[in-house]
Amino acid sequence: MNIKEKVRNLPPWTKHLKWPGIIGLSLLFLMMIGYFIILFGGRFVVEERALVMDELTTVETTDGELIERIYTKNREIVEGAEIPSHVKDAFVAIEDQRFYDHSGVDFRAILRAIYKDILAMEKVEGGSTITQQLSKNLFLTNEKTWMRKTKEVMAAIYLERNYSKDEILALYLNRIYFGEGTYGIQSASKHYFDRPVSDLTVAQAALLAGLPKAPNYYSPFDNPEQSIQRRNLVLSEMEQYGSISVDVMKRMQGSTLAVAQQEELNDNGSNSYVDLVIDEAAERYHMSRDELKRGGYQIVVAMDPVIQKVAAEKMRDGEFVPGDSGPVEGAFTLMDNETGALLAAVGGRNFEHGDLNRTQVKKSPASVIKPLAVYGPALMQGDYRPFSVLSDRKQTFTGGYEPSNYDDQYQGEVSLYQALVESKNVPAVSLLEDIGIDYSKSYLDKLGLSTDDHGLAIALGGLSEGYSPIQLTEAYGSFARDGKKVESYTIEKIVDRYGNVIHEHQQEEVQVFDAQTAWNMTEMLQTTVEEGTANSGEYGKALAGKTGTQQGQGGNKHVWFAGYTPQYSGALWMGYDQSGEGFSIQGSSAYPTRLMKDILSSIDQQQPLTASFEKPEGVEELPKPIRLPELDEVKGSLNLAGLATFRGSLEWTPSSDDRVVYRIYKEEQGEDVRVGEVTGAGSYQVNAFSIFDETNFYVVPYDPLTELEGSPSNRVTLSWDI
Repeated sequence: MNIKEKVRNLPPWTKHLKWPGIIGLSLLFLMMIGYFIILFGGRFVVEERALVMDELTTVETTDGELIERIYTKNREIVEGAEIPSHVKDAFVAIEDQRFYDHSGVDFRAILRAIYKDILAMEKVEGGSTITQQLSKNLFLTNEKTWMRKTKEVMAAIYLERNYSKDEILALYLNRIYFGEGTYGIQSASKHYFDRPVSDLTVAQAALLAGLPKAPNYYSPFDNPEQSIQRRNLVLSEMEQYGSISVDVMKRMQGSTLAVAQQEELNDNGSNSYVDLVIDEAAERYHMSRDELKRGGYQIVVAMDPVIQKVAAEKMRDGEFVPGDSGPVEGAFTLMDNETGALLAAVGGRNFEHGDLNRTQVKKSPASVIKPLAVYGPALMQGDYRPFSVLSDRKQTFTGGYEPSNYDDQYQGEVSLYQALVESKNVPAVSLLEDIGIDYSKSYLDKLGLSTDDHGLAIALGGLSEGYSPIQLTEAYGSFARDGKKVESYTIEKIVDRYGNVIHEHQQEEVQVFDAQTAWNMTEMLQTTVEEGTANSGEYGKALAGKTGTQQGQGGNKHVWFAGYTPQYSGALWMGYDQSGEGFSIQGSSAYPTRLMKDILSSIDQQQPLTASFEKPEGVEELPKPIRLPELDEVKGSLNLAGLATFRGSLEWTPSSDDRVVYRIYKEEQGEDVRVGEVTGAGSYQVNAFSIFDETNFYVVPYDPLTELEGSPSNRVTLSWDI
């Protein structure tokens, strides 16, 4: 009997099972396919990179003081081992008590949730496990569709198959949102209790565990009553779960919230500094702002919080030069001479993140450039020394350039030292013409002050672009460092989220001036601060520096002070961001000079500064300039020296500086004759002459350093009156 005959001979009822069987087998096959898709399809839903969550970057001092957090999401990742067991228990108790028993999906919880929803005729309980919640938050959207729910289950099963329960719970606790812009258990602990998660009490852990359901509604700051009710519910669930005793539950339920909101950072006015840190990370280490916001780095910076706070407060509230168009802006920088570390930076009087950071804005340096472009290079040439004589006569230079001294006063000849102290323009231009513009620019290049300008106006800071406060701070620091220039920096090192140092500052220096030139400049610039154009204000310890005033029509454009102490170098600029009509300032460089000294004085009160500069070994001392006296009361007398002969005597009040030489001249027909000289004395004996002689004498003070004579005294006639 063949198969066809056997089929025909089957009982009639079997024919009715043919199609249902086929359908059943098909459904079973589809169910098996669906099962395997759910079981193994999670790998197509889970993105491993999503498991590396965005984490805030901290900016800290070398002493570990937190300056600022940089983030898109305020999240600080914490390892699972650092989270106490009672904190984990609080979340498991309220969110997923069978967390350690299920494999990602808790079918018992789902059935229970459905049952309660039916009884209440509304959705009152969710059936999602912690693993499902994590999957939804990491890989999926919040859309309510069967496909999204299926993917959630697939991802949850995948996570359970590839990660331990502790790893999943740690990911969950680091991922969830706790309200008020705070993500993750560590950031939440610090935000609400000002302590790390490792120090949380049971009650505090319960409060945090209750927040994710409705962070705003249960906020302990905004809704303390609702927060207590929710916390106490979590404590009750913890007792039922078996993680705490009844006694502990009751005691904790009776406790206060004990919240302590974390204090706002940036009370030291660090916004300018942190913006520089972000810029430096991009320029030197190629780390974008977005990367810093999510990368979880620890940036250790060189900022001194005490100095930064003092500078920010003084720049905000200190005396500023008056201007035509409302409050004048300013910028301040201070660098450690030894290391080049930028200790403080203020880019504006009320600086907010993203504002124009004026510490980086280039402005014409005016007379601040003279020591760097003219006097320093000239001393290095060998043909000049501090007491070399320069021309101080109104004149026209190459190219028709005709500068004027700021006070329009000219002495004919002055020493290099005096020209610097009094900030004379004509001698600076004359000296630049002599040493050569290209020679001068070679030093500017080494100082990091390269310029495309080629005219003699370089001597007076008349540049097409100019320099920033940071650049001038670095340049002046070379004088404080025995002629060696270093580039300033803010970042000491960058540590990644795994504790690896990925970037660390490496300092390099360039020898620009020799130690003797640097010391000579220090001595001259100290005198500038004590007696010259930078003498405004009060600061009782060592300071060397130079002022600068950029002139304009109807007033000045902006004003500078740049200088250094034995420990720090700095620059302070005041002016408007705009230029032109209506944006002039009505004041001189005395304003930034006074404010700089005020800042240093305040720093000195909190961190005593060095009282004097120390001369390097092997360097010659530079004597102070000699101020020649005005002699207008020279007196003469005669004494009998012998038969019909007399000896004359000249007397005057000498200068307190006993280095002054007094030359005595005798008037003669044709050319006066120098008959002698004395040093530091106030009298001179004239040789014997006849009773019938009548002779005129005068005294001229002489500077042995500059080899220049001063003004002649009054004439004294020595004669015998009969």
